Amino acid sequence: MVVTPMGLRFQGRVFPCTLGRGGVTTGKRESDGATPAGVHRLVGCLYRPDRLSRPCDWAVPIRPFDLWSDDPGHEDYNLMVRAPYPWSHERLARADRQYDIVLITDWNWPRAERGAGSAIFVHAWRGPGQPTAGCVAMAAGDLRWIVRRIRHRTRLIVPEGLARMAG
Repeated sequence: MVVTPMGLRFQGRVFPCTLGRGGVTTGKRESDGATPAGVHRLVGCLYRPDRLSRPCDWAVPIRPFDLWSDDPGHEDYNLMVRAPYPWSHERLARADRQYDIVLITDWNWPRAERGAGSAIFVHAWRGPGQPTAGCVAMAAGDLRWIVRRIRHRTRLIVPEGLARMAG
């Protein structure tokens, strides 16, 4: 999967996508809104079992108390945690549909450097042209199509110098 100025290219198709509001960076920091440039492994897939069937055989369900730690001061930084969790975090079981399917990248994972950014996902967008907080986002139907075709060696490639939004 390669992010291009036209969108996310995968298996001969190009899918419109959006990137972080802070553009693409080689110096990712927590809360900068930027998408990190580089070649990223896909290390997991999460999904909402209350909203859709399992999208691939390696997908793990998101439960109501699942969170993602984004607190650089805590030992669980950039890891999935469960509520109650008093430190800064992002809720995975969102009210909107952006995290119905989530591809987890290996950005700053599994041994996170404190403050170097957390939770770089591929997920459904809020809408065309709507930037993310640093993730790659696309139409939910396109994401479902891609998830069914991902293989073990599939990578997300984000080249340096891309604009804030692609596609």
